[in-house]
Amino acid sequence: MGQLLQQLINGVSLGSIYALIALGYTMVYGIINLINFAHGDIYMVGAYVGFALTTFAGLGFLPSLLISMVVCSILGMVVEKVAYKPIRNSTRIAALITAISVSLFLQYTMMYFVTPDTRTFPEVVTNKKLTFLDGSIILDMKNIYIVAITILLMIGLQYIVHRTKIGKAMRAVSLDKEAAELMGINVDKVISYTFAIGSALAGAAGVLVGVYYNTINPLMGTGPGLKAFVAAVLGGIGIIPGAVFGGFFLGMIETMVSAYGGSVFKDAVAFTILIIVLLVKPNGLLGKTTREKV
Repeated sequence: MGQLLQQLINGVSLGSIYALIALGYTMVYGIINLINFAHGDIYMVGAYVGFALTTFAGLGFLPSLLISMVVCSILGMVVEKVAYKPIRNSTRIAALITAISVSLFLQYTMMYFVTPDTRTFPEVVTNKKLTFLDGSIILDMKNIYIVAITILLMIGLQYIVHRTKIGKAMRAVSLDKEAAELMGINVDKVISYTFAIGSALAGAAGVLVGVYYNTINPLMGTGPGLKAFVAAVLGGIGIIPGAVFGGFFLGMIETMVSAYGGSVFKDAVAFTILIIVLLVKPNGLLGKTTREKV
């Protein structure tokens, strides 16, 4: 029982990171129906910004986290303006190829400047551990930080989406972009804000991953980025609660498989579950079936 609870705690921590990255995927898809495969690499940039601020600038964890979020939000807006805006009305395959190209560009540009070597993230969070049930459950302070920050960011996102003017505009553009334009909403501005918010969450996830695993490298965005996309699809792509649910679900599944079935098979199990879910519910676990007029 103790081992099961321990793995659930580890799964919640990992799922928090997946959920933050998945939110960026689902927000962008919900607004412009684009799968931004460069999103995982923005998360990688966030990890390196956090590493530079903590290692060379000597900043603490929270200032580094906030600055990384700001830098990644700016990067997200630049990527949208330079790469995605010119092809917004092009075919979906053109947008997909562009997203993959941007992903590779970010990976190898970062590799050029920082070298491919794996870097060790400094200990910026206390490694104090709390034990329960006679030591069978160990709660690391890193886990508490990760889950607490994730919950705060998700609450903040929900507030922005449901309680602010820009959030109302996002929901309007997501529902009907043409009608939103006719009502005077600046769609370009809304899309930029969407990329900024999603990229900021990815930047936060990058710093949290550095704190959690203590290592970063220029190709670190590929695996978690793909898994976060799986999480978004599992929950229902374009649905914010679905991305959160999918992230936590995937994190706990991976942790359980690693603990009881072998870490070699965790990725296979994750994608197998995705296939099964899509066969049963093509719109995801929390997605709704929509009819399209032709």
